[in-house]
Amino acid sequence: MRCPKCTSTDDKVIDSRISREGTTIRRRRECLGCGHRFSTSESILREGLMVIKRDGRREEFDRAKIIGGLRKACEKRPIDLEQLNMLVEEVIDTLESEYDYEIPSAAIGEHLMQRLKRIDPIAYLRFASVYRDFRDLSEFMNEISRLDA
Repeated sequence: MRCPKCTSTDDKVIDSRISREGTTIRRRRECLGCGHRFSTSESILREGLMVIKRDGRREEFDRAKIIGGLRKACEKRPIDLEQLNMLVEEVIDTLESEYDYEIPSAAIGEHLMQRLKRIDPIAYLRFASVYRDFRDLSEFMNEISRLDA
């Protein structure tokens, strides 16, 4: 691991913590070159996952795309990146157990929305408005009223 301050590769691990779900490990490190402390995150590499798009195309699963969409939906909301990472890990674990290696994009979106709804209703509405592609205000209002109920 390279130090973000001096780029030295000599460091020592000060502390390691496993996430609640047991899917990631957070390590606190100290650079032996300059003494700078930094954190790293270690998670399982998910290779070979494919997403089946709505039009039938298949593309490689890209975790960064999901995080990017969630970050836009959660902009200026009290949700930190760690929460989003945990949410994505939960969804991926669930989907892998349901679908094995080929996951429909619709299933990904639905699982993300279910969990996002519990975390922050505003972020959920933002995500749903893009994912469900609301055509007019009435569709948006219907979603709000369902959320309110």
